Amino acid sequence: MNNAATPAPTSSRLAARLSILAAALMWSSSGLFAQAPMFDVWPTADRGVILAFWRAAFACLVLVPMIRRPRWNVRLVPMTLCFALMSFSFLTAMSQTSVANTVWLQATSPWWVFLIAVLILREPVVRRDLVPLAFGAAGVGLILAFEFRLAPQDVVGVAWGLVSGVTYAVVVTLMRQLRGHNAAWLIGLNHLVVTIALLPLMLGTGIWPSPSQLGVLALFGVFQMAIPYVLVSRALRSVSSQEVIALYLVEPVLAPVWVYLAWGKVPAWWTIAGGGLILAGLILRYVVLELRGPGDDQRRD
Repeated sequence: MNNAATPAPTSSRLAARLSILAAALMWSSSGLFAQAPMFDVWPTADRGVILAFWRAAFACLVLVPMIRRPRWNVRLVPMTLCFALMSFSFLTAMSQTSVANTVWLQATSPWWVFLIAVLILREPVVRRDLVPLAFGAAGVGLILAFEFRLAPQDVVGVAWGLVSGVTYAVVVTLMRQLRGHNAAWLIGLNHLVVTIALLPLMLGTGIWPSPSQLGVLALFGVFQMAIPYVLVSRALRSVSSQEVIALYLVEPVLAPVWVYLAWGKVPAWWTIAGGGLILAGLILRYVVLELRGPGDDQRRD
């Protein structure tokens, strides 16, 4: 049985793709906030939990008033649990391996989405969508190969990084299946679960942000978390989870750019080269092949 959705009109797909790119641009600002000098006064071991808690809390404050007609669905349970596990595994990986490794290990999510879509949901394979996956695999593989050579790696940290990629893939896939629900309801519920889960850990640090830090954290939660996820949730009504996650690769490519512009930290050459491969695959898929027209490039198993 084919579970793929009926293709949306071209204008809807274009608007959805632009929404995903806008979300990726906002997501990529995470380093701009997380590496702000004003947070250096916090202990490194506690910083990740504090940032994650307040980011999720402020995202909730913005999203809750936007909720319209919340509805129950059994898929909400695995979605929220996977979202919480994704946040936990991402933070755990950051504490046990490098930030760069954590970001790029989570960037393996497009291939997990592809496997879920094809092997479990029995969605058709669109050949042109394999282009960004192939280029992305080369780019992410290049970056991780050099990052792993740079310093000894903690196997546990790498494993948690992979878990963050898998759980992110599951979250996007379930959000696609729940696309008929109010976007603010889905995203607000995810962040509410994360806020509740991280509250004991945050209280355990005994650290409370200053007013100026709270202002930046509020922007962190709204600009980098709440708005992008709402955009993606709405885009999933018109495009597949595979396409969302492929376009998501713009986010880790742009993340070093924000950090360089704000704090002057120059990315390594392999990050630039790997990012170039990822962008080349996206341009080939969404510019070159798109101009050729739709074509009959679907293979059904």
